[in-house]
Amino acid sequence: MESKSTPTPSAILFARGIIARLAIWTTLRIAIQENWGGPHGPAKRTWLASAIVDAFEDDAIPTPDEQYIEEMLVQVMEDEFETVVEDGSAESVSRDIIGLWEEIQCGKTDLVLKFEDLADKARGKRPNAQERVVSDDEDDDWEDEDDGSSENMEEVPELVDRSENSREPKVDEDGFTLVQSKRRK
Repeated sequence: MESKSTPTPSAILFARGIIARLAIWTTLRIAIQENWGGPHGPAKRTWLASAIVDAFEDDAIPTPDEQYIEEMLVQVMEDEFETVVEDGSAESVSRDIIGLWEEIQCGKTDLVLKFEDLADKARGKRPNAQERVVSDDEDDDWEDEDDGSSENMEEVPELVDRSENSREPKVDEDGFTLVQSKRRK
């Protein structure tokens, strides 16, 4: 029978910081608030925090970097909350987690306390989601394609309401009514 060793004070501090950082991640807060991950969203957030701590505490693998943590966050959001994160927030969170790890390794606690303070202030408040239509990178691509002028833009064709057309019988050139299949292709 294996027994887990008692976590070190730095591991506990790191876990507290991650829990607090995840608690202020707006994308995750919205996913939990809206039950995108089902009724166990808060438990999934705690599980994610423990998975991140485990990744750093596992001596068998190299210490995770920003990209590894970002990919983990994005994957968990997609798998557990059915949310595709494309707003760059996972990158910011992963950067903070790496900074948190490095600070704790140096014996500092400022970042943990900062995240815990922000988490306390956010507790009970609804997350503020702002719609973001196009990222800066995507916006640049669009400007390059059309040179920023609206003259090159094509008009969008109007959609045809097929529900009315399908009720009317179709008549061919000779005046015969065509029989149409009810199955859609």
